[in-house]
Amino acid sequence: MDKRIIRKRTARKTAPVNETPAPQAGFGDQMREFLRRNLNWFLIAGFALLLLQDIFGTHGVLAMRRTQLQAKEVQQEIERLNEENRKLQDRVQHLKSDPATLEGIARDEMHLKRPGEYVFPIQQKSSPATASPQADSQKKP
Repeated sequence: MDKRIIRKRTARKTAPVNETPAPQAGFGDQMREFLRRNLNWFLIAGFALLLLQDIFGTHGVLAMRRTQLQAKEVQQEIERLNEENRKLQDRVQHLKSDPATLEGIARDEMHLKRPGEYVFPIQQKSSPATASPQADSQKKP
């Protein structure tokens, strides 16, 4: 019984003699049909790739955010340096215009004195806990 079913199926597959077989589509026609059927999927995949590139790419949203944070840090550093520069300029101006400040620096840092003055340097004692072992070894010999 199985053989008859197979024979009937194969008999159906053969084309009748009076009908002409359908012409096969060329490669271009097949490609057009494939693209027409899958165009939506290609567009979705392309859009997804563009979206990923816009978010994670070298010039994407994440890179732009990272660059903005770096620019903000650099701006803060510039502001800090400008403030320090302003303070130093004020100190220079103060040193140029105030003779008492200049005299204080000359006395304290350069150990200068006025004519007729005597300077008695007083060295502060260091406690044994803060004294370094090198200072102790230098005192012993």
